[in-house]
Amino acid sequence: MAGRLDVDEGIDDKIDYTAADEYWKDQPATVDGMLGGFGHISSADVNASKALIKKYFHPSGTRPNRVALDGGAGIGRVTKNLLLPLFDKVDLVEQNAGFLDKSHEFLEKEASRIGQRFCCGLQDFKPEAGRYDLIWVQWVVIYLTDSDFVDFLVCCKKGLSESGLIGIKENVTHHDREYDADDSSSTRTDEQMIDIFTKAGLTIIEKRQQKDFPDGLYPVFMYILR
Repeated sequence: MAGRLDVDEGIDDKIDYTAADEYWKDQPATVDGMLGGFGHISSADVNASKALIKKYFHPSGTRPNRVALDGGAGIGRVTKNLLLPLFDKVDLVEQNAGFLDKSHEFLEKEASRIGQRFCCGLQDFKPEAGRYDLIWVQWVVIYLTDSDFVDFLVCCKKGLSESGLIGIKENVTHHDREYDADDSSSTRTDEQMIDIFTKAGLTIIEKRQQKDFPDGLYPVFMYILR
C-alpha cells in the first residue's frame, strides 16, 4: 500500500504533516477509504487484533468503566469493531474533522458510548493522566517523525491507568526505513520500532505478526507495551 518510495537516512526531514493531512482530505470517509482501497482485509485485521487484546481485556472481566483510546481513529472502524465490544467507553483522536463527523453516523447506536472526540494529530495530543486502560494506535505512527513518535508515547504512558497498556499495530519493512511521497509517511523496520519504544521508556509485553493478509502488503506487527 505504498506509492513513490525513498530509502535513506534523512527521512524525518521529509515528513510533512500538512501534506499528509491534505492527502487524507482527498480520501473517502468509508471503510475502504480508511484502508487505502483494501477494505476487504478489515475482518482479518479486526479478528487478529481482538484475539490479542482479549488476552489482557476480556469482556466478561469484573472491572467496570474500562476506557480505551483509538489513536488515528478515522471514521471509527477500529472503535466500532474492535474496541467497543471490549470496553465500556472509547475516546477518538483524529485530525480529519470530516472523518470525526462521519463517525457519528458510522458508529450508529454505539455512538452513545463514545466519550470524547479529539480533532488533532497525534503529535499534538496530550491524554488526560490515568484515563485509559488501553491506548490503541493503528496504521498512523508512519506519519510521525521519530522524535514526535517518542514524545507521543511518553505522553501515552502518562495517560494510562495503573494497569493500562499501549497497543501499536503498524506496517514494518524488512530492511530499511521507507518514505512514501504520496502521503508523506514512512515505514520503519521492526528494529527501529523497538528502538523508539525503548527511548520512550516502554517495555514490550508481547509482539505478534498479523496473519491472513494478501500477498504484496507490508508485514504488519502488533506490539503490546507498558
